[in-house]
Amino acid sequence: MTSPRTIAASVLDPEMPLLTLDDLGVLRDVEVTDDGGVVVTITPTYSGCPAMATMRDDIEHKLLDHGYSRVEIVTRLSPAWSSDWISDEGRRKLSDTGYSLPGPAPTRSSGPVPLTLTATPRVIDCPRCGSRNTHLKSEFGATLCKAQYHCLDCLEPFDHVKEI
Repeated sequence: MTSPRTIAASVLDPEMPLLTLDDLGVLRDVEVTDDGGVVVTITPTYSGCPAMATMRDDIEHKLLDHGYSRVEIVTRLSPAWSSDWISDEGRRKLSDTGYSLPGPAPTRSSGPVPLTLTATPRVIDCPRCGSRNTHLKSEFGATLCKAQYHCLDCLEPFDHVKEI
């Protein structure tokens, strides 16, 4: 029987199906219980990620289809997911399909999270031509974890996976 970790690791992200949940770093842990059940721990990219229900269902159905009789999905919010958790393979897949890759996730010392009402300024390379002459069109793309940019040199639009 295929290991439950291998099965859960192969589940595709419903919003970016070029990545598995393992590539994205959402899959945190998979363990087999004494009674043969499987407990899978996942962390959403955002606490309000609308794809979480689909992720849970896809993991559960895939494990049940492979003969595991009891599946429990646990959502862990701490530590919060970081774009730094995207695997090297995941970054390669994003780059190969035209996404602009996130830089290192922002860090802060202790204290409150600063509230800003404007988009965080980023210097983004166009994934098509490499130009840094790019412009933010929208801080939110098709999903909360992507921003929409436009290259002012090659004139192509592209998605940037945000640093979180």
